[in-house]
Amino acid sequence: MTAASAVRARRDLSVYIHVPFCAVRCGYCDFNTYTATELGGGGSQREYPQVAMAEMDLVLADDRAAGYGYDAVSTVFFGGGTPTLLPADGLVAMLAHLRSLIPLAPGAEVTTEANPDSVTRASLARLADGGITRVSFGMQSAVPSVLATLDRTHDPERVPQAVAWAREAGLDVSLDLIYGTPGETLADVETSVRAALACEPDHLSAYSLIIEGNTAMARHLRRGEIAEPDPDDMADKYELVDDLLAAEGMSWYEVSNWARTPAHRCRHNLAYWRGGDWWGIGPGAHRHRDGLRAGNVKHPSRYATMVRAGELPRAHSEQLTEAERALERIMLELRIVDGLPADAVAPEARAMIDVHVRRGHLDPDAAAAGRLVLTREGRLLADAVIRDLTV
Repeated sequence: MTAASAVRARRDLSVYIHVPFCAVRCGYCDFNTYTATELGGGGSQREYPQVAMAEMDLVLADDRAAGYGYDAVSTVFFGGGTPTLLPADGLVAMLAHLRSLIPLAPGAEVTTEANPDSVTRASLARLADGGITRVSFGMQSAVPSVLATLDRTHDPERVPQAVAWAREAGLDVSLDLIYGTPGETLADVETSVRAALACEPDHLSAYSLIIEGNTAMARHLRRGEIAEPDPDDMADKYELVDDLLAAEGMSWYEVSNWARTPAHRCRHNLAYWRGGDWWGIGPGAHRHRDGLRAGNVKHPSRYATMVRAGELPRAHSEQLTEAERALERIMLELRIVDGLPADAVAPEARAMIDVHVRRGHLDPDAAAAGRLVLTREGRLLADAVIRDLTV
């Protein structure tokens, strides 16, 4: 074996598995998702697990050819789309195949996203038996009118039932909320957060609605049928969410994420924010390996055709420079509660640290100790703070 082909690094790996199927495409959604059961060219829900497993084999071979190896998989995340539209056995089979290639670390976190109406007591029990440890339910809101605006189809009453089944199966539970939907009031947000807290989740994500340009909601906005979200209203709603969660003992650890305890933080997402290595399996998924970023082709049929031909389904790739990686580190690590070392900021931008401390955006005690940590006001203006520290 030559020096070039020797294993350069053995480390932990995270794996994201994209399941691109949804029962209904929500009006705000800009993700790579498809509602059809059969898409032609092998892009079917029935065949999907086998194709994804074949891609895992190709990615492992590509890593080995480049001299990279991994001791263990520390986190796995089935995202979408709605992964639980597939039979539970399909998700379990993909996890088992991954485990046959690289062992799961002891205590590995294995999450699947789910809609409250895409699971049953039996399916959640099967997922838990097959190695899933955590489920993230797309609750979004507890207010029927808000759910209707978002094109969400589940009954709010289904959420506590699904959470109870997940608990019965021994799964940790996360709930996702969206705030800022057109027509949503502060009272609506409070109703949704209190309903989520009544389920006693281990983790909660709350994302401000972003109206992406190629969505049905964006078309409604252009036609004047809905109003554009107001930044001040969004800030008020974020502060309300944070206050309500803090009062119930949930602490923020990333701008849009709160956890019951540090042990309940989403380790998979932390791997992204801390610049770890991960595989991205599935159409449109992205992977990262030591600064190499690559993205897969988006359409499931094209993806399946390439994988079955023994070809990595790559649409694009780039090797980040050291300067680009340093910039990305600031953009990602500043969003988490641990912050980042002040010396990660380029010398020419460090004067802005004191500026943002004075403005109340960075914690002064942490800054004095050499770390940059956002205050709550800083979280509201995170993009602006990051911009000033990356010039």
